[in-house]
Formats: sequence, C-alpha cells, structure tokens
Amino acid sequence: MIFKTENLILRPWEEGDAECLYHFAKNPKIGPIAGWPPHESVEHSLNIINTIFSKRETYAITLDEIPIGCVSLLIHPDGNHYWGDGSGELGYWIGEKYWGRGLVVEASRTIIEHAFDDLEIERIFATYRIENNQSKRVLEKLGFKYYTELDNVNYLGETFREIAMIKEK
Repeated sequence: MIFKTENLILRPWEEGDAECLYHFAKNPKIGPIAGWPPHESVEHSLNIINTIFSKRETYAITLDEIPIGCVSLLIHPDGNHYWGDGSGELGYWIGEKYWGRGLVVEASRTIIEHAFDDLEIERIFATYRIENNQSKRVLEKLGFKYYTELDNVNYLGETFREIAMIKEK
C-alpha cells in the first residue's frame, strides 16, 4: 500500500533506497537508541531492506521522493514483543536532519488510522528506551498512555530499560 499525508508519502521500501537508507542509518544517534546498530555499508542497508523492512506494514517515510525514515506496524510474529491477539507494535525512526518537524507523528498517525480502520487491530503498543525523550514525546502527541516498564536486550547483549505505551481503538 501507499499512503499520502499532507507532507509525506509512505510506501514499501525498494532496493534502490539502500544508499539513502545508509546515509541516515549510519548515524550513531539513530539506531543505538532504538536498539539496533548503525549501518556499516550500503550493502548492510540493502540487507535490512530485503529482510526487516520487507515485513508487512513496514513503510519508507518519503519526503520529496527521498526515503528519510521508517514507520511500521508489526503484527505477531514480526514484532519485538507479543502483546496479544488484536494488537500491533508501532515502530519508527527518522533521519536526524528531520527531527523536530512533526514528520514522525504525521507518518505514525496515518499508520495508526490504517491499523484501526483496515487491519482489525484493537490495541497498538510502542516502546522506547527510558532515556529517549524524543520518542516519548512522539507517543504522547499520538495519544499513547503509559502501560508498563520492561527490560530488553540490545544488539550488544546489554540490558536496558524501556517504557511500553498503549493506544486503544
């Protein structure tokens, strides 16, 4: 599917997006706070497109036809956590150049509406590392409420604390 918002187009990732993905995802301010390592090469980014970003309901956030981030609604078994039947897990990131412009909120709002209207989703969960105030603010703007705290393990095997938030239909 393709979604058009006021400023963005959300579309499936394409192999030709690998260079743009690498440009943004190599930034160490992006991945580690979300639990994934910075991309090491265009080939690494291409592999991510062909595996992780090829999952259903995963979209490139594009601005002026350039992929600048990602938004997804992961449904079991694709998510990081199992939240129960009728649930999905919202995930997102955006290139540092585009922080603070409301674009992740805009993209996520569209995916949330799609989940509730078209996918028979009743509850959407999202998690963020306890120190990630930017992600917390995104979820608050989207109307998510505190659900619980969890311990998780990152790609280096380090345990970290995260907050789980919920939004119900």
